[in-house]
Amino acid sequence: MSHPEEHRGRWRPRLDRPALVALLFGLVGVGYRLVLTLFTVPVSNSDEATFGLAALHIGQGREHPVFLYGQHYMGMLESYLAAPLVAVAGPSWPVLRLPMLALYAVFLYLIHRLTRRVCTPWFAAFVVGLLALGPERVVRDQLTVVGGRPEVKPAVLLMLLITVGLAAGTVRHRRLAVGLFGLLVGVAAWSDWLILPYLAVAGLALVWAVRRELLGWPGLLLVAGVVVGVAPMIVDNLRAGPGDDSLSVFREVSTKEGPLPQWSDRIRGGLLEGVPLAHGLCPVDGCGRWQQWFGLLYPVLLVAGAALAVLAYRRAAGVPGAERVERAGVASAGAEQRPGGLRAERVGPVVQLALVAGAALTVLSYVRSPLAATSPLDNARYLSVLQLSLPAVLWPLWVAALTAWRGTSSVLGRLTGALSAAVLAALTVTMLVVTVLFVATGTAASRTEERQARELAAALRADGPHEVYGDYWTCNRLIFNTDESVICGVLDGDLSPGQNRYRPYWRQVGRAERPGYVVVVDSPMDRRLRRLLADRGDAAPVREVGGYRVYHPDTPVRPWR
Repeated sequence: MSHPEEHRGRWRPRLDRPALVALLFGLVGVGYRLVLTLFTVPVSNSDEATFGLAALHIGQGREHPVFLYGQHYMGMLESYLAAPLVAVAGPSWPVLRLPMLALYAVFLYLIHRLTRRVCTPWFAAFVVGLLALGPERVVRDQLTVVGGRPEVKPAVLLMLLITVGLAAGTVRHRRLAVGLFGLLVGVAAWSDWLILPYLAVAGLALVWAVRRELLGWPGLLLVAGVVVGVAPMIVDNLRAGPGDDSLSVFREVSTKEGPLPQWSDRIRGGLLEGVPLAHGLCPVDGCGRWQQWFGLLYPVLLVAGAALAVLAYRRAAGVPGAERVERAGVASAGAEQRPGGLRAERVGPVVQLALVAGAALTVLSYVRSPLAATSPLDNARYLSVLQLSLPAVLWPLWVAALTAWRGTSSVLGRLTGALSAAVLAALTVTMLVVTVLFVATGTAASRTEERQARELAAALRADGPHEVYGDYWTCNRLIFNTDESVICGVLDGDLSPGQNRYRPYWRQVGRAERPGYVVVVDSPMDRRLRRLLADRGDAAPVREVGGYRVYHPDTPVRPWR
C-alpha cells in the first residue's frame, strides 16, 4: 500500500497510485455518509431510539444492559460506543450515529488491506469504490444504530488479516494476535448472531494457519479471548429465567406460525430480492427485473470464486509467485508479503475460500427462514454481511477481464473476459444510478418525517402532556427526542398494551393522573380512541402537530384495566 520515502532525515510512507485512488474513494464514501448523518438520513425510528436511550442510561450510570431492552439476543456494543458522546453532547441522532460512521471508515480500510493482500492493488481500489456507493438499504445498515452489523464486519476482516499475517510471518507478537482473534470472535458473537457463519470460516482459516501453535499458549489465549468477549452474554444467560435465555428467545423470534413457504419462494426472495438489495443494486422499495440479474449470477460467482481459489492453492506448491499470477490469475499474497514459505503463498486462496463459504452459509441460512419469502424487502438487512465477501465474489470477473485485456487468453477466454468486464461495468453503473436516485429523490421523505417528529417532541416538551400513550414507532423516538422529558407507554392499535421494551416507562405513564395520547392522524388507534372518547362523552382537548393528534382527556383512559 505504501513505500517508505526519506524526507529531511525522516521516513514517511508514500502511497502508490492504487492506494491513492482507494483513499479518494474512501474519503468520498465517508464524506457522503457524514452528510447523511448530519441530516438524519435515513430516517430514525423507535428501534434505533431504544439503542439511543440505552446509550443515555449507560452514560448516566443508570443501566449497564447486556442485550437490547426487551430481548435477550441482540448485543448492546453500539450503545456502549455511543454512550460517551451522548453523555457529553446530549441525545441527538447525528451524535448517536457518529460511531457507526467511524466503524464504516474502519470497514473500508480493513477490506482494502485484506483485498490488497489476497488479490491485487487495483482490484482493492475497485472494491472500495463500489463500497463507497450506497442507496438507502445499504446506508441504513451502515449508519443506523440498530445492532450488530456495523461492528461485526470490521471484526471479521481484522480476524482474517490476523490470519494472513500469522501465515506470512509478518506478525511479531503471535500469541497476542491469536488472543485478539479470540476476543473479536467473542465480541462479535455477543453483538449479532448473524455473523456466526463468518466466524466459523474465519476460525477454520486460523486453525489452518497456526494449527500446531494452538496446542500451546496461543490456543489457551484464543479460548480466553473468546470467553472474555462473550462473557456478558454468558453472565446474562446464567441469570435468565426459563425460556428467557438467548437461544430460546432467538428460536422463538426466528420461527413463524403456519405452513412453511416453498423452497422456490424462499430462494426467489433471498436471491432475486435480498442479494441485490444488500449490495445496493435496488431502491428500498424493491428490485425491478433489470436489477435482479445479480441475484441470479451470485451462486455462479460463488462457485467460480471457490474454484479459482482451489486452483491457486494447488498451484502454490510448485509455481513461482509471478508466474502463478499470470497462469492462475490469482495473486495470493502479492509482493507485499514477506517470505513465509508455502503457507504464506497459500493463505490468500484460503482466505478467499473462507469468504466464499461465509457468503454461501449466510445465504443458505437466510433462505431457510420463511421471512425470505413472506417479507423479503424488510428482511434483506440480514444479508448486509455479504459485503464482506464482495472481493471473493467479484474476483473471478476481474481475473477474466484482466486476462482478456492483456491478450494472453484464447478466443473463448477473450469472449469470457469481455462478458466479465461488461458485468463489472453493469454492476458499477447500476449501483451508481441507484445511489444518485436515492440522493436526488429518496431523502426528502426522510427529512420531512424527521422534521415532523421534532415538531411533535418540541410541542410536548413545551406544553405537555409529559406522560402519554402511543404506538411502538412513536414512543421511544419521542422519548429520545425529548431527552426523557416526555415519557411514552406503547399500545397496540386496539388500545391494549404493546411492546414496551423498557418497562419503567410503562409504569411511569401508568401512574400518571392524566395521561395523554399521541396517535398518527387517521390511524386505527386514532379512530378507535375517538370512538371511545365519544362513547364516554369526554370532551378531550385535541391538537394536531406534525401529522400527529395529541389527545389529553380530563380523566384517564385505560380500557385494558
